[in-house]
Amino acid sequence: MTTYAALLRGINVGGSKKLPMADLRALLTGLGHTGVRTYLQSGQAVFTAGHGDEESLAAELTRSIEERFGFRADVLVRDHAYLRAVAEACPFPAADLEPKQLHVTYFSAAVTPDRYADIDQSAYLPEEFRLGDRCLYLYAPDGLGRSKLAEALSRPRLAKGLIATSRNWNTVVKLVELTAPGA
Repeated sequence: MTTYAALLRGINVGGSKKLPMADLRALLTGLGHTGVRTYLQSGQAVFTAGHGDEESLAAELTRSIEERFGFRADVLVRDHAYLRAVAEACPFPAADLEPKQLHVTYFSAAVTPDRYADIDQSAYLPEEFRLGDRCLYLYAPDGLGRSKLAEALSRPRLAKGLIATSRNWNTVVKLVELTAPGA
């Protein structure tokens, strides 16, 4: 039995793709998962699964959401070890920053630096980004909503073929806690 976090992309944002967390919990329970919990309203669920791997669990949940709620919501599923490793590998001084300044974008596959080669980071200073293991760390001192670098990084041509979903540092840390053994 492994505990996972499901990261849903683009739900409950701007009035579209509404998915009440109680319904998401019921859906995961109906799929046979245990210990189902949600965090916030923006698409994080934690559950324990006795079968499958991250990719198959994500596909199962994506398909089930579309069948039950009538819209597609891309889903990434990650285990505790991965989430903890991402938090521990943060290249920015997380303890010294406000959580709204630091974000992690999780990807469905590895991303190589050439995908972002046309972005001149010096043009966006003091904002910065660094690639990690199937993730990208973004330091945006004025917050994500005001970040010009975040806008450049999210251009569809840059993310073509990938599922990508971002979380602020508070959520990154909370998901590590919620997926920890015995949590």
